[in-house]
Amino acid sequence: MYKIAFLGSKEVGYSALEYLIANAIDLNINIVAVLTNDRKISDTDKSILELVSTHQIQVLSHANQLLELETIDFLISIQYHEILLQKHIDSAKKLAINLHMAPVPEYRGCNQFSFAIIDKAKEFGTTLHVLEAGIDSGNILFEKRFPITENETVVSLHKKTTEESIALFENSISDILTGNYSRTPQKSFKNIRPFGFHLRNEINDIKQIDLSWEDEKIDRYIRATYFPPFEPPYAIKNGERIELSLDWKDELSR
Repeated sequence: MYKIAFLGSKEVGYSALEYLIANAIDLNINIVAVLTNDRKISDTDKSILELVSTHQIQVLSHANQLLELETIDFLISIQYHEILLQKHIDSAKKLAINLHMAPVPEYRGCNQFSFAIIDKAKEFGTTLHVLEAGIDSGNILFEKRFPITENETVVSLHKKTTEESIALFENSISDILTGNYSRTPQKSFKNIRPFGFHLRNEINDIKQIDLSWEDEKIDRYIRATYFPPFEPPYAIKNGERIELSLDWKDELSR
């Protein structure tokens, strides 16, 4: 029986852990520990800590506790909020994997949904890859790509990617556990896929809308950054800061 340490948060993390628990016998796994900040985006998101409590799974408070576990075969990271050190990754005797809710190598890092819309990307995706000490840099194991619509918003793209990520995980985890996969280095795509990386704080820069831009660009940047309950995009008009939504034309005309 494979011993699993699960690290994750948000809706995708909850769904993946719930799937592992529900299918533990068929997958031949034992979830020995969970590490989470239990972060939620909306009030409707479910609690990983409550799920773990129901099934009496050990909860870790920090990554160093991974080193104290007797044996871990697989480490599964799904929307975990911290960068792991190599020693944490090496606690998995067979494999450590991460689910990154974006295509790689184009959109590694943070706020990938927003930058794909700003870039006028034609497609997006989600990726299961080998977990390394670098950020989203490991070999690709499985991926799913899908088109971005003409008027895509960060909210709709996030929802679509969440659904595709859950499906990718559920359809691939059995093959990952049994070794039925190939590892594709990201550098093998250097001539056909652009390499991109964004830091978490970059989102603040793209939320300031310049009113001298053409309407298409204003609309694109607002579609890329208006994501309640997070701080909205804004513009400075006559010295006043005006918060903007998808109804930005009406808001600016008042």
